Amino acid sequence: MPAITKGKVLVTGANGYIAVWVVKHLLEHGFSVRGTVRRDSSIPYLKETFKAYGDKLEFVVVPDITKDGAFDEAVKGVDAIEHTASPFHMRAKHPQEMIVPAVEGTLSVLRSALAHANDTVKRVVVTASCASVITAQPTPRTFSEADWNELSPRMCEERGADASNTDMYRASKTLAERAAWRFAEENKDKLRFDVAVLNPPFVWGPFIHEVDKPENLNQSMLDWYDTVVKGTRPEEQLTSVSSCFVDVRDLGLAHTLALEKEEAGGERIIVSSGQWNWQDWINAARKVEPSFPPGKTSYNQKEAVYLVNYDTSKCARILGLQLRGLDEVAADMVKQFKERGWVQ
Repeated sequence: MPAITKGKVLVTGANGYIAVWVVKHLLEHGFSVRGTVRRDSSIPYLKETFKAYGDKLEFVVVPDITKDGAFDEAVKGVDAIEHTASPFHMRAKHPQEMIVPAVEGTLSVLRSALAHANDTVKRVVVTASCASVITAQPTPRTFSEADWNELSPRMCEERGADASNTDMYRASKTLAERAAWRFAEENKDKLRFDVAVLNPPFVWGPFIHEVDKPENLNQSMLDWYDTVVKGTRPEEQLTSVSSCFVDVRDLGLAHTLALEKEEAGGERIIVSSGQWNWQDWINAARKVEPSFPPGKTSYNQKEAVYLVNYDTSKCARILGLQLRGLDEVAADMVKQFKERGWVQ
């Protein structure tokens, strides 16, 4: 499909942590945005946040994204779709609590696009995750877009409610992404739009969605706040838990670039800035706020073992993103927490 540089873009779950940054970058790049939210009460804050853009931003209430035809009205007349709506928490009692809304929500928006916007939509960008790429292993490994998480769906199938919350979440992202690609393949003779998928690892950075207190932060930001600011994580986890990250602002921009870059169509793209363990974040944050708990003071980064890395060559080649580093992201989060009065 050709590059999409103007028109109206549908953003699902528009009041979410990532989605609000997607909306912001789209508006800044000259697009009009139609956002879906689950309830009317989410709309006033978003309208106030983006009031400078006037009628270039509108909203549609979609109470249940899993219902057949949930997005039928929302997709009409749009030129592209950014599908970000999917559950992310660690409270599920059974895998289906995560899997059903992730898979059915993805398929719902794709079915609606095919049925009611096939003449206008040129691309659907799905927010997936490195959760659908990574497989836990005991030795360091670099993953690429060729890799798939086969383990978590199997664990959920075999263990049911006894599966770990991590596997429940990872399975939901894996199966939802698989469903998107399968839909594109099965309907390739009918579709006039293509599908692109972005796979971020852990997402951190300043938030612009509606949050009144730290306890109501989204899952990843709450983990960061509790670990780095409050020092609640056990010391042994500060260097044993590691992965990769991307700044939410960079991920928001990546969604816009995934429309504007013709080459992104049909691609699965990992968007990752670099590696981390919790002590790295603590050390970075203490550079700007030395009063934070010091964590593991014997830590030597030169001796750190990071089990996960990602090949980001496709992101660089297609999107051309310049990604923020760990120190900058940590400093900006601490600054925001201070401005909110959440750091004493």
